[in-house]
Amino acid sequence: METIKGHDLKVPDAVLAWQLDGNGGVKTIEDNDTIDAAHPGWLHLNYTHSDSANWLATTPLLPNYARDALAGESLRPRVTRIGEGTLITLRCINGSTDERPDQLVAMRLYIDERLIVSTRQRRVLALDDVVNDLKEGAGPADTGGWLVDVCDALTDHASEFIEQLHDKIIDLEDNLLDQQIPPRGFLALLRKQLIVMRRYMAPQRDVYARLSSERLPWMTDDHRRRMQDISDRLGRGLDEIDACIARTAVMADEIAQVMQEAMGRRTYTMSLMAMVFLPSTFLTGLFGVNLGGIPGGGWHFGFSLFCIMLVVLIGGVAWWLHRSKWL
Repeated sequence: METIKGHDLKVPDAVLAWQLDGNGGVKTIEDNDTIDAAHPGWLHLNYTHSDSANWLATTPLLPNYARDALAGESLRPRVTRIGEGTLITLRCINGSTDERPDQLVAMRLYIDERLIVSTRQRRVLALDDVVNDLKEGAGPADTGGWLVDVCDALTDHASEFIEQLHDKIIDLEDNLLDQQIPPRGFLALLRKQLIVMRRYMAPQRDVYARLSSERLPWMTDDHRRRMQDISDRLGRGLDEIDACIARTAVMADEIAQVMQEAMGRRTYTMSLMAMVFLPSTFLTGLFGVNLGGIPGGGWHFGFSLFCIMLVVLIGGVAWWLHRSKWL
């Protein structure tokens, strides 16, 4: 395997250009540094930047198949072995404050025992955990440990978001018990977030499972064991997502039932009001005709007596409805 020199990894607009010191820390890559398995290099790029895109297209350190994938053409989580290296695509929660978390951010990386090249467009907040550990000297010592730590951080962020969705569902269920309907579109957005998480986290769980079973030369048995634990943890998160999707379906039925019952109550109330005033409406219509012979038409107290009769009639109909337990 050819030796990698520090100047081979010089990218002016790189987000990070570090060399792992083998003891949990990092240092900036210098031109004369030697990149090897004991001191691997990590190059983190934004593939939309011109210098980074040019380096990805021209560097001899990457296989041809990996270039297009690292340049943003790989979307779904997957893992592909390419010679001595491995091409991996992962998804993480979008933690930007002005965007939705379910709009997952893609991170693509090529990794072997000497070199890590990771690319992204939007910021990957889960990497901040690994970066902070490396700055404090408590990070990974090799490429296998780096990959395990990154996958662990991605799973932590995904688990936190799944827990937030679960808490929202609990609040919705409590509100429904009090006959409180959520705002229009709120439940639909919640279900969409769950479905998007299910769509991308399921293949990502498979990626972790494959990494734990593949005999990659730069991963130790301890790395594979930790990767299997991460896969199992994400699998439990997927089980929680499936349960949440089923609960949102039940809530949708319950909301429809509550709204139907409310509409039925309103319709029933209006029907009873129409029934109460139906006899009086008939009489007022009958006595309102402009024809001769209307009873009491020439009597001074005729109108007053007619009004009293209407009140008695309405009260009688209301009493009959109440006695019949319609009211």
